[in-house]
Amino acid sequence: MIMRKSIEERKRSIERRLNGPIAQDFSQPMLAARNIDYELAERTRAISHGGIGLVHRLVAEIGLAEAIDRRVHVLKIHLPYHESDHVLNLAYNAICEGRCLEDIELRRNDEVFLDALGAQRIPDPTTAGDFCRRFRCAGQIDQLQDAFDDARLRVWAKQPEAFFSQATIDMDGHLVATTGECKQGMDIAYDGTWGYHPLLVSLANTGEVLRLVNRSGNRPSHEGAAAECDRAIALCRQAGFRKILLRGDTDFSQSEHLDRWDADGVKFHFGYDATANLKEIADNLPKTAWKKLLRPPRWQARTGARRRPDKIKREIVRKREFDVLKLKSEEVAEFAYQPTKCKKAYRMTVIRKNISVEKGEKRLFDEIRYFFYITNDHQSTPAEVVFSANDRCNQENLIEQLSNGVRAFRAPVDNLFSNWAYMVMTALAWNLKAWWALWLPEDGRWTEKHRKEKQTVLKMEFRTFVNYLVRIPCQILRSGGRLIYRLLNWTPWLGTFRRLANQLQC
Repeated sequence: MIMRKSIEERKRSIERRLNGPIAQDFSQPMLAARNIDYELAERTRAISHGGIGLVHRLVAEIGLAEAIDRRVHVLKIHLPYHESDHVLNLAYNAICEGRCLEDIELRRNDEVFLDALGAQRIPDPTTAGDFCRRFRCAGQIDQLQDAFDDARLRVWAKQPEAFFSQATIDMDGHLVATTGECKQGMDIAYDGTWGYHPLLVSLANTGEVLRLVNRSGNRPSHEGAAAECDRAIALCRQAGFRKILLRGDTDFSQSEHLDRWDADGVKFHFGYDATANLKEIADNLPKTAWKKLLRPPRWQARTGARRRPDKIKREIVRKREFDVLKLKSEEVAEFAYQPTKCKKAYRMTVIRKNISVEKGEKRLFDEIRYFFYITNDHQSTPAEVVFSANDRCNQENLIEQLSNGVRAFRAPVDNLFSNWAYMVMTALAWNLKAWWALWLPEDGRWTEKHRKEKQTVLKMEFRTFVNYLVRIPCQILRSGGRLIYRLLNWTPWLGTFRRLANQLQC
């Protein structure tokens, strides 16, 4: 109660400051501080990333450290670190805005940070890299990801019944470039990039990373995807999801597995290559089979209509007479199709795009392009199948967050397995963000408001999450046998932060 009143008072104070009258003397700039000096505090001890304490409290609540130590055994003796210490060290480095292994040294030499986590010391960057190199086979990394799943199941068990209506599993590959020349397992990709080609399997509902598999740069996107999907399906069924949907682009249609998934009650929406025989079938469909595809608006304006600014880019393209493709219309149809490796036919949904090719002020010709999607979903309309398949593109945003937010898609160590382990352990930071949001309570009189807050945190970019809910200055002190984080500043998200803190204390 006292903390809530203090938060409200801090909020009113900043509102009075920002919305109150401004001093009439405008002869000086607003940023008028002068004679700035620095002193080293003798007694006050504080850290800038005070939110790390709540993350660590969540880790303890879901039993993540215990699960890691129970399943992962790559150290012969613990002098002094356990496997969980190394894994959480890498994840916390990302959460505290570390961009590489070397940034661990900043936290390692921060005595207040060590006190905040109750640690005498943490592994240095060299030791962290050596720990990654101790993973020498895929089985050891699978055990690490299984440990994450143990904690994940505890988080999911706290969710309301509606959460388990359907699990939507997305899959995609991503190229991780490296300038190194001595990294075992690296190879050249189709576009000339040297590096690795990890496979990402994620849960679209929450954005969590379910499975991550590192591969050589020249391997195809779909390699090993079916096996990882089977593991994700088993995990979701163990958690209690009633329906499961698989999604992927044309590289992941994997027709040899469709019959098996269909018999197992798993739905799928996969892109399919526009082969010559499929184009011929689409060309010969009757006109009555085609219906206009009406896409919903991308956003709803909250204010009145405003004058749109001039499109500078379009004007430059027109003046220089570049070729321009303009979408004129979209139509959708469907027909039954049996892939060569399947024993039964499935729904094949096709989009026909009428595209105008223009150059400068001239319209050159019209072009028809087809896009195909195969599915065993007989309840959704063709348009709904298309929209679902298009929604899978949101996984590209997840890949962006893992690449440039968490910075998990990096290859700082020396071989395929060690870099795979690094990716998995650093990507844990992203999952901790998702679990942070999922652990927020939704009950009480403000259920709807709290549910929206929960979804907002769940959809936050990683950097936004760190700025709002981790980078909170806190004084660290001990009193009465307790480790106290004393909040030193107010932020608009402090109320949400307090709700999770109270939930964990309960």
